[in-house]
Amino acid sequence: MQQVKMRRVFNAIGMMFLSAIVACSVAFSQTPDSAAAPSPVVVGGFVDTYFSYNFDRPTSHTNQLRNFDVTENQFKVANAEVSITKAAAPVGFRADLDFGPTNDLVQTGDGGSLANVGQAYVTYVAPVGSGLTLDAGKFVTHMGMEVIKAKDDYNYSRSFLFAYSIPYYHYGVRASYPVSSTFTLCVHILNNYNGPAVNNGKTFGFQAVFTPTSALSLTANYIGGPNLPDSVSKKFRNVANVMIMYQATEKLGLSIDAVYGQDNRETGGVNLWKGAAAYIRYALCDPSVVTLRGEIYSDPEGATTSTIQELREVTLTYEYKVASSLILRGEYRYDWSNAAGVVKSFDGDSGPLTRSNQATLGVGAIVVF
Repeated sequence: MQQVKMRRVFNAIGMMFLSAIVACSVAFSQTPDSAAAPSPVVVGGFVDTYFSYNFDRPTSHTNQLRNFDVTENQFKVANAEVSITKAAAPVGFRADLDFGPTNDLVQTGDGGSLANVGQAYVTYVAPVGSGLTLDAGKFVTHMGMEVIKAKDDYNYSRSFLFAYSIPYYHYGVRASYPVSSTFTLCVHILNNYNGPAVNNGKTFGFQAVFTPTSALSLTANYIGGPNLPDSVSKKFRNVANVMIMYQATEKLGLSIDAVYGQDNRETGGVNLWKGAAAYIRYALCDPSVVTLRGEIYSDPEGATTSTIQELREVTLTYEYKVASSLILRGEYRYDWSNAAGVVKSFDGDSGPLTRSNQATLGVGAIVVF
């Protein structure tokens, strides 16, 4: 009888050890690193090409008042990009390699191999509340509605606000946190207002995005920092940007982009620039969309355009998606300035001719992969 009791005790102890081993094995197999499959590395990109015709027939074959679609009456490759990304889970990264005249213009401050790196940053989602996203490296600016990549814009040509009033890219760190389901904050600490150069002190960026409904988005942006080599606590460049996007109906979208900037001159005094652009976007049918953009941009000291002037433009763009990977855009644009001699051409008989306006037709073809 005693032996039977002892066998039962040993059997119970054995079952306890076996259960413990199984439990440990299951727990070990379910650690975060092995339970969740790592996010895949994704390779994508695009090729952006265009043709522009200027009715002023400039002998330089150059469109004035533009930053990317500057070449006239020639077929051009504007930009080609290969993008390698890995979604943060909780660590990820992004690397964009860009080639072409658009990238050459954007990357004027970078040299060597970094001149072909549009973006390169690592991401970590920290387990803080609903998730604090941290990025470190090189990334495009948070300012403005329009972006460097034509595939992500409404129109093909970029606005004056994009070309003159805001920076292109930065080196630094940024932190983004969803305060609620409708409100997100993002803070940037950057080397400089634009590009890699370092002034005395750091440049700071701020973004607040409020989406009270699925149809309405309100964004407030700021960037500020020393714009003179001896600036530490004063003489900042400050640029504020407000964007409103409203999807009025299933087919009709309305947007406003407004910018106000100022900085200090080395000789004393303050430079100011400001402007606003309005967008009306209407989906004609599934593959066809029409976008009308109108804007006004004021540069009273000539700080951003090198000419004291007020610029205005109207652009009408028709977009047709032949397939999910091919975007075609046809565009008519009219620019004018209140300063004489801004647009340069040549009439062949009386010598140089200068104008204050220009009209262009353009076609863009973008393949996305």
